[in-house]
Amino acid sequence: MSTSRLRRVAVLVLEGAKPLDVGIPAQVFTTRASMPYEVRVCGAEPGTVTGGDGLSYAVAHGLEALAWADIVFVPGYRFPDRDDPPPSVVDALVAAHDRGARLAAISTGAFALAATGLLDGRRATTHWHYTRRLAAKYPQIQVDENVLFVDEGKVLTSAGAASGIDLCLHLLRRDLGVAASNHAARRLVAAPYRSGGQAQYVPRSVPEPLGERFAATREWALHRLDRPLTLDALAEHAAVSPRTFSRRFAEDTGYTPMQWVMRARIDLARELLERSERSVEQIAADVGLGTGSNLRLHFQRILGTTPIQYRRTFARGE
Repeated sequence: MSTSRLRRVAVLVLEGAKPLDVGIPAQVFTTRASMPYEVRVCGAEPGTVTGGDGLSYAVAHGLEALAWADIVFVPGYRFPDRDDPPPSVVDALVAAHDRGARLAAISTGAFALAATGLLDGRRATTHWHYTRRLAAKYPQIQVDENVLFVDEGKVLTSAGAASGIDLCLHLLRRDLGVAASNHAARRLVAAPYRSGGQAQYVPRSVPEPLGERFAATREWALHRLDRPLTLDALAEHAAVSPRTFSRRFAEDTGYTPMQWVMRARIDLARELLERSERSVEQIAADVGLGTGSNLRLHFQRILGTTPIQYRRTFARGE
């Protein structure tokens, strides 16, 4: 792989950094044949950074890595509402943003981005335990406590550590397409895609077995996208009423059942456009949308582009 084509990722380790938050982007974007990225782990300066949970980090790079990177991840750290990042870190984050880098916070890393002022007037999230504290400390931010991640273009934030995986996969989908994102998810043994609008946690009143049953229904549906899938059929598979299924499905995924089915069909169409030479009409039949015109309609509505334009952008080997 030519290093001139690698996208550059910096993972900024602050005092008290949480190990899982640091490890997620470092592992997801690790350089390999399917992943055209180069990762550098950095700190306010090179050397040892004291982390959270009894760990420390030996970082080889300082803030110059932020001037090098296309994407800067800010992992969560302990006591974010008490300890502001050093002014040098704030200045480096602002400079990275100003020259066009994307800044992505995992969990309480949102506090470091908030200190830059770059989240003012924007939507953002963080771990549910800290959302009210983030809103109190930075009232100019529109804090959303009921989502897994928020994409504001050049500035992104996510909830607790596991949602950092969702955020990374979301960025992969934007950069490389759905096939690469799904490949990475399989490597990580993670869910291929969870909506950013999905709730951070399920209310305790929801019985766990029902959640498992709904997951099985989603898996069942994914293997039948070329066939008719109605609300009644999905609810019947889950052995609940359509009304219960609709309400609980939205809580689980952030989508209504039929919105989810449509997006699953579009995702499958995206992968077929990326990895096969099948025509738009053939792909429309493969994913249960019937005709090419129907596929084009929903593709434009959901993705803002056409199947042919999408194929030109993400087709394998281009």
